[in-house]
Amino acid sequence: MSVAMKSLIIKIGFISVWTGILIFSGSCTKDLLDQEHTTEVNASNFWKTEADATYALMGAYSAVRPCFDRDYYFDGQGEYVRTRSISGGDAYQGASWNPTGYAGSFDNMYRYLYGGVNRANYVIENGQKALAVATPSSVEGLERVIGEARLLRGIVYFRLITMWGDVPYISKVVLDNSEVSTLARTPIAQVKDSIMADFTYAFEKLPVKASAIGRASKPSALAFRGKLQLYWASWNRFGWPELAGFVPDAAAATAAYTAAAADFKSVISDYGLALFRGGEPGNIDALGKADILPNYYYLFTSAANADSEILMGFTHGGTGTGQGEAMLLDFANRSHESSQLRVMPRYEIADRYQLITTGDFANKLIPLNPGTTPSARTTLNSAVNPASYANRDYRMKASIMWDFEVSIGFSGLKSTGWVPYVYQIWTQPIVINGVTYTTYGSDNTTNNSGYVFRKFVRNTPGLARNDGDYTYPIMRLADVYLMYAEATNATIGPQADAINLLNKIRRRGNLPALKADKYANSIVFFNAIEQERIIELVGEGQRSFDLRRWRAIERVWGAPGSAGVWRIDTYGVNKQRFFQNTIEREYQQDYIFRIPPGERDRNPNLTQNTPWL
Repeated sequence: MSVAMKSLIIKIGFISVWTGILIFSGSCTKDLLDQEHTTEVNASNFWKTEADATYALMGAYSAVRPCFDRDYYFDGQGEYVRTRSISGGDAYQGASWNPTGYAGSFDNMYRYLYGGVNRANYVIENGQKALAVATPSSVEGLERVIGEARLLRGIVYFRLITMWGDVPYISKVVLDNSEVSTLARTPIAQVKDSIMADFTYAFEKLPVKASAIGRASKPSALAFRGKLQLYWASWNRFGWPELAGFVPDAAAATAAYTAAAADFKSVISDYGLALFRGGEPGNIDALGKADILPNYYYLFTSAANADSEILMGFTHGGTGTGQGEAMLLDFANRSHESSQLRVMPRYEIADRYQLITTGDFANKLIPLNPGTTPSARTTLNSAVNPASYANRDYRMKASIMWDFEVSIGFSGLKSTGWVPYVYQIWTQPIVINGVTYTTYGSDNTTNNSGYVFRKFVRNTPGLARNDGDYTYPIMRLADVYLMYAEATNATIGPQADAINLLNKIRRRGNLPALKADKYANSIVFFNAIEQERIIELVGEGQRSFDLRRWRAIERVWGAPGSAGVWRIDTYGVNKQRFFQNTIEREYQQDYIFRIPPGERDRNPNLTQNTPWL
């Protein structure tokens, strides 16, 4: 991203969705609907060059970013990550992140997404006006700007339909409530076609390589077009009964899977892209040390900001810019700039990390309380015995921390040295190999699993807890590999190239290649794909969307009326129980989100999704 984009500080305010979520700053003494945009130049006054259009485009990027750059919260709706209640986070504020009951509290997200639509429409509409009178030398640049804006609009509408199904489709700048106050919801198939048109235009007009970090390119547009088709295929294959009027179509599913695979194949083969650091695992330190961490860890630090694996990401400016990311705040705790530990691994994720010796699962960990079982820290396979974590997928050490693992603490933007994590021992001195440390500041009020994330917790000082400079990915090449494998497997079963792609992802964890029994048929190969999606994408907000599009909530949590599932900790204590005696209606409410009641109050033609009536 350009310096100008990084320095563009935007103050965002909201009137309502149906005023287009006008984005403004400054005095409120005049009618807000009559104010000119203050974060880009008014088209009638200034849009005369590509540079003018690009300046406005930066405003669109900044408006869309808050809808996606904390997507890791969504992982709290799955079974492997806990997300506590949050404060801040803009579009994510006020939502529920528990596995059940979450789809009725996303009013802020709905409004912010339509704010992104309106900002993208502003660029598209005025870009087209500028294009109509442009000199020949300016045409290509203006089309590129419009292409990026259309990609942003497509991404936002894609998110809207994945959550709410049918949604009103708005393709122009909204300046007054009367323009949209009677709009009905547009059928999802029609919205999908409009998104496809946006992604296709973007693919045709964007450069092969983005002009700056955080800008879109042909591969990113193609990847999103493939993902849209994959989701369309999933809904048509598995059904979406909670969406009124949607009728699944097996033929449409097959066609969409095939089209998705073609797009993903092009991304993989046609642009010279590669996994971060060649997909090599890198080196790994001994248990309890972290001077040397696997390459996968650095993929989630600013070291990867310019890497081609991040097909599309939202940039952040760091301390003092007003555009920082909050990964340290959300993933770390008190020993790291007094952070909040809002996102943490659940106990159950640890058993998903396979052995580098066999390439398969280890014996399940045994939860033991060292306070009541003196041998807990030396018992074979005990969850609190550090030796139990030897010889695991390198992504385990890069992603999570267990008892006696260390990370670098921070205070006042300066390093405080190595800090060990020990569950339920909060800021106490502890001796490890003859060295005395103060333990990781994570008490049982904030952590209830026995693990914390290392993924996204940066190991460099100088940046405040919510002022990081990481380019948060919303599309990664590894995800494209996995989506390609899923799409081809759904129609023609396990293919050699798809198996090879999974093995490339496993290679970064230093795992051996898949054994033949893992791709003997489409069922077992799907299980292998899901396994890699769980491990490779943990903490990135993908699991919730996978569970819903696969109709897999009952598979994970049990059928309606069942006893439910406990989430436990490394001590074996039952911590949280989900889906106990849950009625079918609540499951339905987990598959589709509630249209915000306030928007329905303003618009009598805005119908509600059936489970929420």
